[in-house]
Amino acid sequence: MAEVTVEIVGFMESECGPFPCDETRSCGLETCYPSNSLMDAVSALRDELLYDYGDKVEVKMTLLDDEMPDHVREIIEERHPPIPIILVNGRLTSIGRISLDLIKEEIDYALEES
Repeated sequence: MAEVTVEIVGFMESECGPFPCDETRSCGLETCYPSNSLMDAVSALRDELLYDYGDKVEVKMTLLDDEMPDHVREIIEERHPPIPIILVNGRLTSIGRISLDLIKEEIDYALEES
């Protein structure tokens, strides 16, 4: 069982963040470049986190195209976060994009807390 769950919330056709994908790849991911696709970025993120953390971390994708889970609806109503929404162990982060280094910081913090 994973110690940390990273949940990415967005739409099937969402982009991976507010900035266009470019050669610098400041997000820290390479295999999804230059798609700018949330789905491709989540796949690349999952691969990187599996490599770095093994089974300690689970990456979960929640798509809002068909329905909005209650826990996501509550977060959106209270905080109005940008999409993609990044949750770590159910806690809203302030990241607002797929960024390997920033998500790893949140994972490390969650691992220290457990």
